[in-house]
This record gives sequence, C-alpha cells and structure tokens, in this order.
Amino acid sequence: MIFDFNELNNKYHFDIKGIIHVGGHHGQEYDLYKTLNVPILFFEPTINSFNVLKNKINNDDNVLAFQCALGNENKTVIMNVETANNGQSSSILKPKKHLEQYPHITFDFIEEVNMFRLDDLDIDILKYNFINIDVQGYELEVFKGAFETLKNIDYIISEVNRDEVYENCPHINDLDIFLSQYGFERTETNWAGGIWGDAFYIKNENIIHN
Repeated sequence: MIFDFNELNNKYHFDIKGIIHVGGHHGQEYDLYKTLNVPILFFEPTINSFNVLKNKINNDDNVLAFQCALGNENKTVIMNVETANNGQSSSILKPKKHLEQYPHITFDFIEEVNMFRLDDLDIDILKYNFINIDVQGYELEVFKGAFETLKNIDYIISEVNRDEVYENCPHINDLDIFLSQYGFERTETNWAGGIWGDAFYIKNENIIHN
C-alpha cells in the first residue's frame, strides 16, 4: 500500500466494518489491519506467497485466507510468476512496460491457479465495506466479478495504471468509469511508480465536505 493509511483515516474518518484484501502477498498489511479489530479476508493465488501469508496470520480467528485469484469467471488461469521482487509483480496478465521499467525483474515460471468471482464465494459480504486490491493490472476484472459486493463497499484502495504496464491492462480512467456506476469517486491518487500507483475511492455518500 503506497498511501499512509492513518493519514487517509484522519482525513476521511473511516467507519470500517471489515476488510477484503485482494492480492494479499505476504500479508504486509496484516499488523495494521489487526489494530482495527474487524474481520479480514485475504486472497492470494500463488502457493509460495500464500504459505508465507498463512504463517503470518497464524490461525487468527478474525481472518480468513483463500488461495485463489479473483476475476470475472470461475476457472483455472495461468499466473506469470517472478521471484526477483518476491512475487509482488506476479500477474495473470503478461508484463509489458514492466519489463522496461524493471529489467531486473524477470518472470521465471508460470503457475496454474483457481480463479473465482468474489460474488460467487460463500462469504457474508455484509461484514465487509473496505477493499484493498493489488493484482497487477487485473483490478477491473476483479471488480466486474464483484458487482453485488460493491453495493456494500464504502472505501477502495486500488493499484492503478496510466500506461500498459501489463498487456492490455486497463488505465485509471477505465476504473473511474466502472466504479462510478456504484457511486464511487476517486479522491486521492499517488503515482509512486511513475506509470503506476494507487488510487483511493470513496462512495459519494461518505464524503465529508469540510
């Protein structure tokens, strides 16, 4: 997460009931989430990263972790996996500008993983109103498989792109247009990676105008 979570919280006065984190990797945000004392869902498809994540949460009763990818179909897909960046750049999409921006990160192998639509999973979506998503250019497909879930979400932090970091990845305006259908407005953007970054979206009714 590029954003300072506490700064966002102070500015927008979060009322977080539960967190869905898509692209959990090694659970870097776990300790932060625990301080909120809310239910947490982690999704991480690659086996090595998932094992690190499971070890970190260590049977926490307030956390569920699923070894799967999320998208707009229920099927098996191929992940392009790298190890130079500890798997953080792995994606369902093939890398493109990423190879130019980070030539030291090579995609060493592929891994077959299960993918599901978030709406089709047997979870109580009413418990969760915050999504943090970092899936290397596949964010829009995840949202397309979560239209029922999005009705209950108030806050979203999403990785965004303004160039073809991964092949055919959507640009930030594509996410803006799609999420606006569910009442979301992008209020913060951080281009820490130059052509990629993070965006914060909040449902219009929750915006506090000072």
